[in-house]
Amino acid sequence: MEKTLNRIHPVSDPEETYFLQVSWEKDLGTGFGIILSDGQCAWTGKVSEAEISREAADMEMNREKYVEELKKALIAGEESAGKYNFAIS
Repeated sequence: MEKTLNRIHPVSDPEETYFLQVSWEKDLGTGFGIILSDGQCAWTGKVSEAEISREAADMEMNREKYVEELKKALIAGEESAGKYNFAIS
């Protein structure tokens, strides 16, 4: 299993720091687990392969392209800093 951990500053509250951990088996396209923490609380979830396909279809985006964008937004870290915005709600 592979994992990444990134520090994010959401646009909804740029003074706050959150930590985003993403874990996956083969690649993000087969689904992944996610943990979001503010250092005091943590929220967990799972995204299935079917949910990824459904979201790509809803966005009218090629599935492979959608998975590449997920990689850039969720696991690329510093190389994608400033290219993606996160909002916490």
